[in-house]
Amino acid sequence: MAQAVVPAMQCQMGKPSVRARPAAASAGGRVWGVRRAARGTSGFKVLALGPETTGVVQRMNQLLDMDTTPFTDKIIAEYIWVGGSGLDIRSKSRTISKPVEDPSELPKWNYDGSSTGQAPGEDSEVILYPQAIFKDPFRGGNNILVVCDTYTPQGEPIPTNKRHRAAQIFSDPKVSSQVPWFGIEQEYTLMQRDVNWPLGWPVGGYPGPQGPYYCAVGSDKSFGRDIADAHYKACLYAGVEISGTNGEVMPGQWEYQVGPSVGIDAGDHIWISRYLLERITEQAGVVLTLDPKPIQGDWNGAGCHTNYSTKAMREDGGFEVIKKAILNLSLRHDLHISEYGEGNERRLTGLHETASISDFSWGVANRGCSIRVGRDTEAKGKGYLEDRRPASNMDPYTVTALLAETTLLWEPTLEAEAVAAKKLSINV
Repeated sequence: MAQAVVPAMQCQMGKPSVRARPAAASAGGRVWGVRRAARGTSGFKVLALGPETTGVVQRMNQLLDMDTTPFTDKIIAEYIWVGGSGLDIRSKSRTISKPVEDPSELPKWNYDGSSTGQAPGEDSEVILYPQAIFKDPFRGGNNILVVCDTYTPQGEPIPTNKRHRAAQIFSDPKVSSQVPWFGIEQEYTLMQRDVNWPLGWPVGGYPGPQGPYYCAVGSDKSFGRDIADAHYKACLYAGVEISGTNGEVMPGQWEYQVGPSVGIDAGDHIWISRYLLERITEQAGVVLTLDPKPIQGDWNGAGCHTNYSTKAMREDGGFEVIKKAILNLSLRHDLHISEYGEGNERRLTGLHETASISDFSWGVANRGCSIRVGRDTEAKGKGYLEDRRPASNMDPYTVTALLAETTLLWEPTLEAEAVAAKKLSINV
């Protein structure tokens, strides 16, 4: 029987001269862990090296590892944006004359939107607005990754620009005063490149049933750990608020957690973490998929569970605020489902730790519900809720903004609230 081949990888991390942490930024944007005047540091890389490695490859690696800071003040900025499908990530590089401290110091840029499905050929220019900066773990030095959103030449956000609307919601005083926290659990599946089959699975066949793979160790149970670890370190280097990672229930599937992040930062950090993961899997010769149900049958799907709290939820008496939020979420269930990712109906079946896509439910410590409340939150009377409905391919700007809008800005009628409270057995 044919077997999956997992390429051996070498990982190198340049030691940063400052800690990867958020730096001060103006109200116009975010800067994450940008080095101010560091010199002589190499970048982060993942290489899939085989027996065909030659001196040519080694010389190319020397150029890739070259630190340019002793020779020039110029830096490379990688402008990153979301493409026309709403799932694809695009990027291109430009030279900046000197290191920058805030996105407002960076120029706007443009690209051919007709080649990304975001503009017609006869009027194809789309403008990139820099919004957040992260350190570049691939190039090292003072080089940066720049999260951008997308506009017409007239300054109007294009339809795939979900960040613009999210920023409006998070800037509303009713929202910002509540300091909304998000902790997002991004699940993903690693696929063998030429056969579209999970990493570690026999080609055309199946591994043993689920059970031994969750948080497992061992070459017969864990597939892709080097990629997950490389991604973890790249996120830390870049300044992403990554808080953990683990192997998932289905073999070849992994999860990492980002947060707690406040407001719009949650979306910025998830998108840049996805970009880093795409780059690492690209170098490793493995395909990343965020499909919410990559393998049909008795296998877990992939979600993007979103943990959420407000200031009122985190304070004494917060459990009552959480229950009120759950009522609001129940009354807008269909709206949320419509925005929670493509193909989610294949995942939300009521099986494999999911609730049915058609029915809203909540419970304490129940992973088969739409909304889960932890035992610790119940015991303390304050804390957070977990929305388990978002698919792995959800847009984090849309999901986080919708949670804030539904729980902080939208008010149901008293009659609708009473009906929902009775149905869900919630007293508020």
